[in-house]
Amino acid sequence: MHRIPTLFIALAASSLLTASALAHVDLAGGWGQRFHEDLPERGAGPDIGDYLGLPINDAARRRADSWDAGKWTMLERQCEPHPPDYGPRGPASLRISSTVEPVSQDVISWHTTLMWMLPQRTIYMDGRARPSAYAQHTWQGFSTGEWEGDMLKVTTTHLKEGWLRRNGVPRSEKATLTEYFIRHGEYLTLVTIVKDPVYLTEAFVRTSNWVADPGFQLSPFSCIPTVEIERRRDEVPHHLPDANPYLTEFAAKHGLPTVSARGGGETMYPEFAARLRAAAAPK
Repeated sequence: MHRIPTLFIALAASSLLTASALAHVDLAGGWGQRFHEDLPERGAGPDIGDYLGLPINDAARRRADSWDAGKWTMLERQCEPHPPDYGPRGPASLRISSTVEPVSQDVISWHTTLMWMLPQRTIYMDGRARPSAYAQHTWQGFSTGEWEGDMLKVTTTHLKEGWLRRNGVPRSEKATLTEYFIRHGEYLTLVTIVKDPVYLTEAFVRTSNWVADPGFQLSPFSCIPTVEIERRRDEVPHHLPDANPYLTEFAAKHGLPTVSARGGGETMYPEFAARLRAAAAPK
C-alpha cells in the first residue's frame, strides 16, 4: 500500500480551502448606500435633455424628448417600483440574505431588498433553466447567479419596460441586465451592464457602492395612489415630437455643443471631444 505524503495532503487541502474562499463570498447583511458617485443624477435628478455619454439610438432619443415629469402624478404610475437596473441609483440602502440547503450548506438563492418601495428580488443559484421568452415579465425580472472567482455574476431577463435615467430615457422589455456583486471587506460594489436591442447601440455600464451597516433596518413602506393634479381622464402628460421647449437648456447652461447633449455611442469616448474641436476650428 502506498502512503500519500502528509505534506501533499496539507497542500491539497490548503489549495481547496483557498479556492473555496475565492469562489464564495458572503454578501449577506445590511448595506448603507453611498451617494458620492453621480450625485447630481441620483439626487435632484438629471436635466431634461441631458443624454450626454449615453449609447442611445434615435428611437430612445425620441421617447425621451416626449417625456414629461407629470407622468409620475398619474394614478397608475405613482406606485411603480424601480426595476433592478435603476433601483440601485435611487434611495437604495440594501439588505441581502440567502437561502441555504440544509445538508450541503450551499447557497441556493440570494435575496435583496432595497429601501425605496421595498422591491424584493430573488437570485437563483441552483442552475434552473430560464423561462420561456413568452413567460410573464415583471418589475424585478428573472435572475440567476453564478460565481466568477470572488464576484457574483447575475443575469436578469423578463423585465418590464423601465428607464435608464430619470429624465425619460427608456429601457425596453427585451433588455438583458448583467450584474457583478463585488465585496472588498466592508465595501460592496455593484457593476450593472444593460444591453438593449431596442434602445441602445452599445452596452450601458454603471457602478454603485455601499458600506457594511450592521445596524441597518428597513422601514415599512406602503404606496397609496391619490389625485395629485386634477386633469381630464384621457390626459397623459407628454410633449409632441419637436415641441419640447426644454431640450436645449442643459447644453446652454453648461456651455456644451447641443449635439453632444443629444447622446449616442460616440459621445462616450474621448475622441468625440477631439472631433468637436476639429469641427469648430476655423477653416
